[in-house]
Amino acid sequence: MADPPGCCHPCATCLLCLYSCQWITTDKEKRKGLRTTKCDCSWFLFLFFVFLVTLVWLYFAIIILNDFHNFNEFIFKQRKLWLDWSLVLLIATAMLITYSAVLLVLALGLQLCGRPLKLHWLHKTLLILTALVVAAAFTGLRIKWAEEWRSARISLQATGPFLHFGVVGGMTLLAWPLASFIYRTCHTGLKVFLLLVYCAVMIALYLAPLGITSPCLMEENQLPPKPALIGHRGAPMLAPENTLMSLYKAVDCDVQVFETDVMVSADGVPFLMHDEELTRTTDVQDVFPERAALNSTAFNWTDLQQLDAGSWFLERRPFPTVQSLSDGDRHQAKQQRIPSLEQALEAAKQSNISIMFDLRPENHSDYQSFVNATLEVILQSGIPLQQVLWLPDGFREQVKQQAPGLQQVYGRKRLQNEKEPLLRVNLPYQDMNSEEIRQYRQDNISVNLYVVNQPWLFSVLWCSGVSSVTTNACQVLKEMKHPIWLLPSSTYLMIWIVVDCASFLVILWAFLLLK
Repeated sequence: MADPPGCCHPCATCLLCLYSCQWITTDKEKRKGLRTTKCDCSWFLFLFFVFLVTLVWLYFAIIILNDFHNFNEFIFKQRKLWLDWSLVLLIATAMLITYSAVLLVLALGLQLCGRPLKLHWLHKTLLILTALVVAAAFTGLRIKWAEEWRSARISLQATGPFLHFGVVGGMTLLAWPLASFIYRTCHTGLKVFLLLVYCAVMIALYLAPLGITSPCLMEENQLPPKPALIGHRGAPMLAPENTLMSLYKAVDCDVQVFETDVMVSADGVPFLMHDEELTRTTDVQDVFPERAALNSTAFNWTDLQQLDAGSWFLERRPFPTVQSLSDGDRHQAKQQRIPSLEQALEAAKQSNISIMFDLRPENHSDYQSFVNATLEVILQSGIPLQQVLWLPDGFREQVKQQAPGLQQVYGRKRLQNEKEPLLRVNLPYQDMNSEEIRQYRQDNISVNLYVVNQPWLFSVLWCSGVSSVTTNACQVLKEMKHPIWLLPSSTYLMIWIVVDCASFLVILWAFLLLK
């Protein structure tokens, strides 16, 4: 068989040098009788496997960015160390995928040029380490963050059609080195095996769209209304969370509801705070160093008012958007203090938005007194009760009796034979599929899902018909006038046929040209 078209010997020598970490010219290769052995083929298959697994991990890394702020908070609670670990994740993943991809390209180039695949021991070691690192990452994800596997399944509703086209394209390009190898090898059994496996994979890929479902495969006139936005602790990408500045920034983002967390001070004043300790979002370690580890409810209101609830936002930069704040916003952030629930209700009333909150900590021995204190503030605030969305489950029946006008929101799905029909539910976005969302919508049940930050996820939920989403990124989702993509099923079918036919013709051309 002649040398493949377009394959130059100097280029092939350079490829072999990088792959084998030694300079091997064509003459030296012939003198030593170098050829690709079964062991070399095994290492190539291992390289291909590592590349695929690392590519899958890259996909997971991109998907879990939607929830990575939760991971950053978790690490801070455990280690008292704040770092945007998403950058570490992306940089490490990019290095692993780049390394394995470069090695794979080198191997495929060598195969096309008919040169031996002599992988150096250093590359072998690094490939094994790469495989171990990725395996450890998947294991950790499964043990500590299992809900992200459900996030990945949801993401396939947004990416499935495009992943299909990408995989078909990649497997089509693989036909060239495969054809080169088949024509060069003398093992008939191996030829038949590889051809059968390749054909089976391609047939499965050609038919894969039959199993691909996405709520965004619909006609334009079938698209549900855009989900309303609920500001998660306000607008935490633009201002310190759970502050009045964050509330007003959320109002600027056209949110309909300000979502927050309420605790009650030692002297009975409800205030806004998410964490059970004050260390992450205040300067309590500087003001009250001996009491910094105490529960937030152990402080009286006078003490809480002495704390700076804004400077941490500028120092730790919990989101990349902090870097782009104006000087005016930076100055305002430094002035933030912990707001009371009374102040938040007044701001919500003036801004004509609703407020939804959790009452923490649920396992506190004085929880009933917390409920009573919170209800008292709400009833005395003068805010229309229909603007208050009540989330806490504890003593809910008592709350209904004392303030029947409050909007009751449940953190669970409806039950069979429910005595009182649910009107509002608030759930993690992983807990409801598209079919359930559609069914709740038909039954006039308002569904809010949290926390939704990435446009791809917002698009899937929009197409599914969700009523509202809780988000950290209200400034991003506000600007979306349309889902990222919306495709009629007939159009997708036509693209599917065209892509599959083009792929088949390219594969046929590869095998005929290299014969």
